[in-house]
Amino acid sequence: MNHITHVPVGVMPPQKFESVLGTDAYAGFARIFEPAKALLEGRVVWNINSTAVGGGVAEMLRSLLTYARGADVDARWSVIEGNTDFFHITKRIHNNLHGAQGDGGPLGDAEKGMYEDALRANAEELAPLIRADDVVILHDPQTAGLIETLKETGASIIWRCHVGLDTPNDCARQAWSFLRPYVRQADAYVFSRKAFAWEELDDSKIYIIAPSIDAFSPKNQEMGADNVIAILHTTGLIADGDTTTPTFVKEDGSPGRVDRATVMFDGGPPPPSSVPLVVQVSRWDRLKDPVGVIEGFVKYVAPASKAHLIVAGPAVAAVSDDPEGAEVLQESLEAWKAIPEDLRGRVHLACLPMDDGEENAAIVNALQRRANVVVQKSLAEGFGLTVAEAMWKGRPMVASRIGGIQDQIVDGVTGLLVDDPHDLEEYGNDVRRLLDDAELSERLGVEAQKRVRKEFLGPRSLMQYTELIEKLIS
Repeated sequence: MNHITHVPVGVMPPQKFESVLGTDAYAGFARIFEPAKALLEGRVVWNINSTAVGGGVAEMLRSLLTYARGADVDARWSVIEGNTDFFHITKRIHNNLHGAQGDGGPLGDAEKGMYEDALRANAEELAPLIRADDVVILHDPQTAGLIETLKETGASIIWRCHVGLDTPNDCARQAWSFLRPYVRQADAYVFSRKAFAWEELDDSKIYIIAPSIDAFSPKNQEMGADNVIAILHTTGLIADGDTTTPTFVKEDGSPGRVDRATVMFDGGPPPPSSVPLVVQVSRWDRLKDPVGVIEGFVKYVAPASKAHLIVAGPAVAAVSDDPEGAEVLQESLEAWKAIPEDLRGRVHLACLPMDDGEENAAIVNALQRRANVVVQKSLAEGFGLTVAEAMWKGRPMVASRIGGIQDQIVDGVTGLLVDDPHDLEEYGNDVRRLLDDAELSERLGVEAQKRVRKEFLGPRSLMQYTELIEKLIS
């Protein structure tokens, strides 16, 4: 029985970025192509995580590895298998790393045994494929237990943590205590920001690499206004549209079309294309606070505007490593049912189709581009790729001043930050401010795109990973 899924990775020339980076920035990027090819010739760069769909890690891997292969690097992506107990434990760890109790369960010897049991077969299947000259990048808590076995291959092992907390509490330290014996054995630890690096780790092994987005992926590529409306109408997110065929460009350059319907859980009709639209797109996760997004909109935005709210997330059955998704969707539906009847038709819950990942990405792209305001009212956030995605599209944003979000948004310059993510009034007032002030919204959107172009596109990540791998190998 196979426990490892090897995900197909495409090939895309990194030279594509010349059209978006600007002359000087692209020249700096292009200088690494030949040295990286020589450095990694004959080596495999393995990336291992727990899901190929849903969430920012899978999206980043699909993009970065495609461009690495375009630079003649043998970059591969493998996904481990886990059982129900394993994913409940790793979800608990995920929540704890964000400082939240999650399901409140322990992380003791019993959980350690279940965690290691689930990973044992994965490690035994992976180890014979890995050679001493290879580089292995293991992503997030689900993979930390693989480090000891894979170290025995002689390969360079990097553990990459995409989640964290600026000010650790007892929950975070509980997760650190569980994971630290595994993680310490790696040759390098990569965090998204310095504040996320754990206590009692070797400082000389800590590296900081912020996540990034792909400007050319179906989620972020340029999209005409008519096509935006056609996609949203076809999938059922807005009530009206024109006869334009809802198309996008796939990652391999071939044409794609949006065909599948979004499942709307509010029971009402979708909004017309003409109304102001406030949008949050994220996993169905309590730390993304969809209930707070709904309640703040209903109390502080809807009574003073004509705007509609769409809270969108993936079809919950499609995200295998997140067992709480269905529960959070149900909690969001209960919050919708509690809305006063005269305002209920202004709030829409949407489960986006996940049968085709690129189609899903094109729908998200269209939804963000149609939004008058994009929000990310997370209670905790490792980085928040949806922020960079919306900023790249020039959308004005309201988001929480937490985690990596505050690395992306400069308050009042590239978006508006809510100091207390639990403060629904501040969140609502900021949304209403952007709905009412078109000049401010336009200015924030322009500056937001400039910031992403400079700081949060794939070439910067590729350059930093190349530098790290060179240090480990040399």
